[in-house]
Amino acid sequence: MAEMSVDLVAVERLLWSGTATFVSAQTTEGEIGILPNHEPLLGQLVEGGTVTIVTTDDERIVAAVHGGFFSVTATSVRVLAESAEFAQDIDETAAKAVLADESASEAAKAAAQGRVRAVEKAGQA
Repeated sequence: MAEMSVDLVAVERLLWSGTATFVSAQTTEGEIGILPNHEPLLGQLVEGGTVTIVTTDDERIVAAVHGGFFSVTATSVRVLAESAEFAQDIDETAAKAVLADESASEAAKAAAQGRVRAVEKAGQA
C-alpha cells in the first residue's frame, strides 16, 4: 500500500505526525484530496476549514484549521495552520453559540464554522 508522511502543525504545537494513505483539506482554490505520489503543490488553507487524514491503520483524523498553508510533495504532506484542533476536542455547543452571536467578529464566526464542520465530518465516519 502506498503511503506518505503527514504532519499537522499549528503555530502553538504539533498536533499529529505519521503515515497516511489520504489527506484532504479546504484551500482557497477548493477542497483538495491528496494520495501518495501526488504532484508537488502549495495551497493556502481557508479560514475556518477542515483537514481529514486517513492513516495507514485506516484511522480517520479530522481537525478544524484556521488559516495557514498546505504543502505537498510526492512523499509528504505538511499542513501548517495558524490554529488547529481535533474534532473530538471541540465543544460543538460553544461553536454554535459563536455562530448565533450577532456581535461575534467575522474571524470568530469563520473559526466557529470550521469547528462545526470538523465535528460534522468526524461524525460521518
